Amino acid sequence: MSTVPTRTDARQQTPAIPEAGDSKQAREAYKAYKTQGLKLNMQRGQPSDSDFDLAADLLLSVGPEDVRTPSGVDVRNYPGGIAGLAEARALFADYLDVTPAQLLVWNNASLEVQAHVLTMMLLRGPRGGQPWVGGQPTIIVATPGYDRHFTLLEGLGFALATVDMQADGPDVDAIEALAANDPKIRGLLFVPTYSNPGGETISAAKAQRLVAMQTANPDFTIFADDAYRAHHLSTDQRDEPVNFVRLAEQAGNPDRPFVFASTSKITFAGGGLGFVASSQDNIAAFGSYLSNLSIGPNKVEQLRHVRFLESYPGGIQGLMAAHARLIAPKFAAVRDVLHQELGDSGLATWTEPRGGYFISLDTALPIADRVIELAGQAGVSLTPAGATYPGGRDPHNTNIRLAPTRPELAEVTLAMQVVATCIRLASEEHAADRQA
Repeated sequence: MSTVPTRTDARQQTPAIPEAGDSKQAREAYKAYKTQGLKLNMQRGQPSDSDFDLAADLLLSVGPEDVRTPSGVDVRNYPGGIAGLAEARALFADYLDVTPAQLLVWNNASLEVQAHVLTMMLLRGPRGGQPWVGGQPTIIVATPGYDRHFTLLEGLGFALATVDMQADGPDVDAIEALAANDPKIRGLLFVPTYSNPGGETISAAKAQRLVAMQTANPDFTIFADDAYRAHHLSTDQRDEPVNFVRLAEQAGNPDRPFVFASTSKITFAGGGLGFVASSQDNIAAFGSYLSNLSIGPNKVEQLRHVRFLESYPGGIQGLMAAHARLIAPKFAAVRDVLHQELGDSGLATWTEPRGGYFISLDTALPIADRVIELAGQAGVSLTPAGATYPGGRDPHNTNIRLAPTRPELAEVTLAMQVVATCIRLASEEHAADRQA
């Protein structure tokens, strides 16, 4: 079950607009920030250089005299299997708690693997089904959500239907209603663990409903982008990821889910591995599709990862604990500044996730675009307003995604002080406009 605390919707609160003294103090602070020539970026969820340094030995894990896998594959040559090296499949099957036959390892990012699976669905359809192309098939997405999911789906020609992201995952009542009544609804794409941007994790109860629900289209597919599955901020308090592959098997719908993940925020964002788990039949069908596009994935990179991750103390979990020690203080800094500067103001609410890469902040007034504009003028880059909604249009103009992982800790604290000041200023401006 999700352990992300439920928060009150900021839009339902009556904000306490800053008093004259507070407003003057905020304006003076903002002017001071603008004179500092700041260049702080809280826009994208990227690892820091210190995170990358943890995986430095990855670059040395394959040498010119050691290019064969234990199973006898020479990674310099073509052969090796479309589904990835046997050793890589075993490693990441363990990571996702499936069998190696239920997993395919590909190149770099999970987003690329998602694009291949979605394109296969459009051109070929699910195993034993009909191609999805034509009639503009529709995919359900949760909002606020991941902008690259929206861009990918829209770029491939899918229509999007939105449901709300709740504290324990997407609104399954709304998903069931959509999927039960509209045969154009082909599936759901979302982040199940520590979602982007709010850090919510789907509960086991909701996951069970998704794999078992009745749908108007028999091909309804769950596309679960489990990018942050092991990205806990603490070894003591963490959300437990659900196993969609196992749940679907138990529900009698083994072909319904595709679960994606990658090493992009485990090793190197620009040189990782993407992989996907599903039923054995789905993986075989996907491998057959990929074999028409490529002779195979980057086996050198796969062997690098296997050797590095298996040799790291504690394996993947040990490496992720090291990441947490670097990242958790930055999340704490965001939380501390927001509580100190805005905690009693009623001007905003925010999530306090136990993992992932983002924090979702909602202003009480429709001023997200103005906050981001003010912050940019003061030298703090934030994710563009509306990015967490399809088409870049937030219907409430309240959501701001905060990405604290890339900057240094002191920079996170300073950036959040600027953001809090901008929220106070933009709230005051909005109140003055309403009174005029």
